[in-house]
Amino acid sequence: MINNEQSIFGNGAVQEAAPSTLCVPDLVSHQAALTPEALAIDDGSSRLSYEQLEHRSNRLGHHLRSLGVVQGSVVGLCLERSVDFPVAALAILKAGGAYLPLETKTPIQRMNTMLNRARVSVVVTQSSVIGSLAGDARRLVVVDRSASEISSYPSEELPVRVAPEHLAYVIYTSGSTGTPKAVAIGHDNLLNLVEWHTHAFGVTPRDRASQLASIGFDAAGWELWPYLVTGASVHLVDDETRTGPELLRDWLVRKKITIGFAPTPLADRLIELTWPETSSLRVLLIGADTLHRYPPKNLPFSLVNNYGPTECTVVATSATVLPQEGSDRLPPIGRPIDNTEIFILDNKMKQVSAGQLGEIYIGGAGLARGYLNDSALTEERFVKRPFGAVAGARLYRTGDLGCSLPDGQIAFHGRVDDQVKIRGYRIELNEVVSALRRHSAIRETAVIAAENTTGEKQLIAYIVPRAGSPSIGELRDFLAEELPDYMLPATFVLVDAIPVGTNGKVDRLALPAANDENILREEASLRPHTPTEQRVSVIVAGLLGLERVGVNENFFYLGGNSLFGTQLIARLRDAFGVDVPLLRLFDLRTVANLAAEIERLLVTKVEAMSEDEVQRLLELNTN
Repeated sequence: MINNEQSIFGNGAVQEAAPSTLCVPDLVSHQAALTPEALAIDDGSSRLSYEQLEHRSNRLGHHLRSLGVVQGSVVGLCLERSVDFPVAALAILKAGGAYLPLETKTPIQRMNTMLNRARVSVVVTQSSVIGSLAGDARRLVVVDRSASEISSYPSEELPVRVAPEHLAYVIYTSGSTGTPKAVAIGHDNLLNLVEWHTHAFGVTPRDRASQLASIGFDAAGWELWPYLVTGASVHLVDDETRTGPELLRDWLVRKKITIGFAPTPLADRLIELTWPETSSLRVLLIGADTLHRYPPKNLPFSLVNNYGPTECTVVATSATVLPQEGSDRLPPIGRPIDNTEIFILDNKMKQVSAGQLGEIYIGGAGLARGYLNDSALTEERFVKRPFGAVAGARLYRTGDLGCSLPDGQIAFHGRVDDQVKIRGYRIELNEVVSALRRHSAIRETAVIAAENTTGEKQLIAYIVPRAGSPSIGELRDFLAEELPDYMLPATFVLVDAIPVGTNGKVDRLALPAANDENILREEASLRPHTPTEQRVSVIVAGLLGLERVGVNENFFYLGGNSLFGTQLIARLRDAFGVDVPLLRLFDLRTVANLAAEIERLLVTKVEAMSEDEVQRLLELNTN
């Protein structure tokens, strides 16, 4: 809640203080009234002023009310990243609902599971992604097809009272029981994040913020609301740029972004680059994975490391990471943000001494309501505080290990359970195991996360087949119907049995290392047939730290991702002298397809040359 005597907007950004108990949608409307002509959202092809954002979200909000959206309704949000995303999210909040962001490439079966568990009856979507919702009986609001109908509704504010105790959004994370779990975040939780952020980073209407995260990632909301309540402008990064460190750096500089966010694996690459001294960027926020390096001394902006499970509204601890040469200790995850408590407890829920390892428990204003429509899981993870003046208040047990440092910061030390992070995504290994067990050809299975030779984490699935061996293509197609790409194992290992310890649990240390003799592969997919395929295969294998890569094996199934993709494109450019667009890599995926595309580009390049240029090229290649 906001005090009447103070504005939440830092550095005197707004002269008039907002009324008390206003929530985020009210504050955005308040800002639109103050600066209607100011730029609010820019996605590279469309721009919205604060007045346009207000009017469009009001009209959509009225439409949603006409479809039965009321206080407490959960409304699906399945959109590509564009100006439609903030408009639709804001409209849902104004209608009294809570938005449920869904990745557009989520497998249909998983999508329906999420929508059913959250009891969603209305989904806001676009015609370009409507296929993800095929066969669904829910009411679909297709914003581009229904533009004229939506525009017929009034642009005035909705007669809905949104209060701090109401739900703001629901977001799914991987579940240890084999199904995803829906975290329910209230307006009071979101407001605490916004208030802390605007004060901590001195956000003003002069700021230009980036929006990079996928909408199904809770950081996407963090990249919107603190700026839209403050009068700053939010600039959406296009899909190709947001996956390439060099491209992103150049975009941040060109767009004069002052505050940006990047997932930690991408940030690791960004801080290695050379930055112009004249860059407008003053703060780069990072999070979603463990930071493994300190920034260089000449970095022209502050690097801020953030930690927080989805259950604690994006951020629970934060700290500026200072340059530190020769340190063998990981950068800390910081101190608790405003109105947040961090406790390091032992297995009896007693506080450990400074420097001792324990499980991280989080309490305070950012704590979620729990898991939507799952009281048993909520009770298991959101436990009563057993000590102190507010004994009985809830604490979230994170499953993360940490210790307090002498300066009061927290050091992160991994997990106490089977949860892992791959490219910033939380993955419960049991969810992957449960999906594999549903395959009729598999008798037993275990899944681990392991680093390859390049230091990247990958999922490895160990399988005991019932009779014979299922094909790798069959397994991947089966899993892709239920799991998103980032949860698909990079490697499948055939074993005779899954080793079990005396406690009855899988003995992961006894699992054999993956090697060429036990990895499941289809031999027909291995052999290159042309010199181009041979060369591309060697490049991909070297990049991913593998002994060999078959010509029909999927780059992304083998552990490739967008960051590796940018490196692959650069290596192919050096090897063949042609540019394969990064977005094309997501379509091509295999060595065979890449080789065919490279040969096509080479032919096009040669056809455009003069005879003299072709002759010089031939002479160069024969010398």
